[in-house]
Amino acid sequence: KSKPHAFESSSMLCKKKLYIGALFPMSGGWPGGQACLPAAQMALDLVNKRTDILPDYELELIYYDSMCDPGEATKLLYDLLYTEPIKIVLMPGCSSVSTLVAEAARMWNLIVLSYGSSSPALSNRQRFPTFFRTHPSATLHNPTRVQLFQKWKWTKIATIQQTTEVFTSTLDDLEQRVKEAGIEISVRQSFLTDPAVAVKNLKRQDARIIVGLFYETEARKVFCEVYKEKLYGKKYVWFLIGWYADNWFKIKDPSINCTVEQMTEAVEGHVTTEIVMLNPETVRGASNLTSQEFLAQLMSKLGGKNPEETGGFQEAPLAYDAVWALALALNKTVGPLKAKGRRLEDFNYNNKDITAEIYRALNTSSFEGVSGHVVFDAQGSRMAWTLIEQLQGGSYKKIGYFDMTKANLSWYGNDRWIGSGPPADQTVVIQKFRYLSQKLFVSVSVFAGLGILMGIVCLTFNIYNSNVRYIQNSQPYLNNMTAVGCMMALAAVFPLGIDGLHVRNSQFPVVCQFRLWLLGLGFSLAYGSMFTKIWWVHTVFTKKDEKKDKRKHLEPWKLYATVGALLVIDILSLMIWQIVDPLHITVEKFTKEAPKGDLDQLIEPLLQHCSSEKMNTWLGVVYGYKGLLLLLGIFLAYETKSVSTEKINDHRAVGMAIYNVSVLCMITAPVTMILSSKQDASFAFASLAIIFSVYITLVVLFVPKFLIPPHVFSRQKEERVSELRNQLSERQALRSRKRPTSSNQNHSSPSLPAPQNDPKSLLPPPGYPLPASDNHSLPPTFSNSSTLYQPDGKINRNNCHPGRLQLLYK
Repeated sequence: KSKPHAFESSSMLCKKKLYIGALFPMSGGWPGGQACLPAAQMALDLVNKRTDILPDYELELIYYDSMCDPGEATKLLYDLLYTEPIKIVLMPGCSSVSTLVAEAARMWNLIVLSYGSSSPALSNRQRFPTFFRTHPSATLHNPTRVQLFQKWKWTKIATIQQTTEVFTSTLDDLEQRVKEAGIEISVRQSFLTDPAVAVKNLKRQDARIIVGLFYETEARKVFCEVYKEKLYGKKYVWFLIGWYADNWFKIKDPSINCTVEQMTEAVEGHVTTEIVMLNPETVRGASNLTSQEFLAQLMSKLGGKNPEETGGFQEAPLAYDAVWALALALNKTVGPLKAKGRRLEDFNYNNKDITAEIYRALNTSSFEGVSGHVVFDAQGSRMAWTLIEQLQGGSYKKIGYFDMTKANLSWYGNDRWIGSGPPADQTVVIQKFRYLSQKLFVSVSVFAGLGILMGIVCLTFNIYNSNVRYIQNSQPYLNNMTAVGCMMALAAVFPLGIDGLHVRNSQFPVVCQFRLWLLGLGFSLAYGSMFTKIWWVHTVFTKKDEKKDKRKHLEPWKLYATVGALLVIDILSLMIWQIVDPLHITVEKFTKEAPKGDLDQLIEPLLQHCSSEKMNTWLGVVYGYKGLLLLLGIFLAYETKSVSTEKINDHRAVGMAIYNVSVLCMITAPVTMILSSKQDASFAFASLAIIFSVYITLVVLFVPKFLIPPHVFSRQKEERVSELRNQLSERQALRSRKRPTSSNQNHSSPSLPAPQNDPKSLLPPPGYPLPASDNHSLPPTFSNSSTLYQPDGKINRNNCHPGRLQLLYK
């Protein structure tokens, strides 16, 4: 059992003594009594010498060594309470001991004034109704930490704590404060004695900004593991408690297997938040000492001990001011107690009135001490500034102060980092959009442009020669639709290659619409017109009575109506799609990639897509409908491959084009869906499929018409003019026979007049060109006469039969 110690100042012996029961930890987790006890004794000596403070009383300190152990403190508290003399106030140190003493003191009506307890749990008036402390609560560090997190733009932190109440409650308070500030605690680790597993978990979960809450002895264990796990350097920042000894990481500790050099390397650059325990200003307070004069006297009393190796040296001003706060509060109660007929020496453990007066006096304390301005909040905790330091080159440097009461951060700007600045709170992820290769886009666009020019040439040729029978027999209006559709499909290549590099996000949905409509309508016109041709050939020439159907007159409006129906179906389906589920931008995210070089960054590739909520459903409907048309087109082309007809003389070329287009489309559609995440490959495959389909279609349909020799067109014109001349001659002959004859003519059957060789009879009617000219096309009024006169039954002057005259006349 520890023996009690008594400290009595050299004051007049006639004064009445007031006893203070104290517990000073001289060893253990926080050996703060080594410096705090001498500081308290210095304060007692000065107080007892003052004639204006408790002139009739003398304060005497009775203290034990609690070893910062609650179990040991329990026995010592029993001795203090049940051993004479009666103690008017208790002064414990170390949070775990103070918690025990403060909770029990209410049963003896004792005021508890702590000089070295930082546990936030002690800021609970219901549990500790008579507790005060000159050491601010550990939660006072948290507003400072949050302020630094915000200053350095950190939104993600990690914590590691020793499992004791003081650190648990501090961390609970920190968690609440960072949540209010929009900061996330991503990792929360704890340990009892061995921090190895906790440190490994921090490393595994990529913790960067780490708040450590543990005592000094455990701090050495933690940073030995930190060195082993390489959890230090330019990517990491550690926040520690500032009340460790300045050389805590250099002290040899048998419980760790790291050298001083390794420990020094591991702790470099860490930041501490420490309650300002020494007044930075040169002012004389209640004790009539400046802070520097106090330190000089304390060093003298310590007998030359190294302050860095003396436990509690930083908290010594708090112990000094605790004695002064108590003395001033007791002095303040003398008058009120005297008015009630009471005296301080009348105090006993059952006297609540004297306790209430002491409580009231402490609660209103306000004076300048060597630790700064001393004032208590509603929970009895000291309100103070926070000092921010950083370990630079093996020694602590002041980098700022924070005044919680005013939320004011005073910054020196001398913080130093291993890298170029404060590290990121996590691996910096840089989002980078993937864009289409501009070389590929330009190359494909050139081919698409050339294809559009080719389509214009084909369309112009077809329109210019629309009165030529060979062109007429190929249904030129359907071919014109094919050429227009091909040009629209080629025009879709340009919006297919436009992405976020060229337009803003707000304009991108318009580009998506152009892609869809140009490609959809282009396909309907180009493929629909070819499909109509091959469908009509199959319908007419695959009947059982083939000869009868061959003589069937071709009605062009039915062909145009078929193309129009296909076009209307596409327009309606696209309109419904865009009204019900319009296209919009979606962003695809890819696996993060590490850039080259020693950069704490990851690149997250992004890719923009045109999409809608039910994109797959719409594509399924469109692809299904188009796919059936393609398959049906292939079937019809195969069925009509041996058919020969002059009414659609290029149906074999149409069938060839359908084969190629169908195969390319059916391959391209699924492949582009698979390659949608590879913008270059997807664009190249889709655009080249469009270009090849169009080129093949234009070449197969139109180039053979370009290659027809000029004399074919001339011969066709001559035959046509000759046919018309014969028809006119025959009409003239009929008119002459219908004229009234002379009276001597009988009513016998008329005979045909003899052929006449008069050149005038061979001339065309007035207003028509001479037959000798091959450079003039026929008038439009005779463009369809071929349907009336077939090549196998021409009527001319040489083979005219009387039976055909009436038909010709009609």
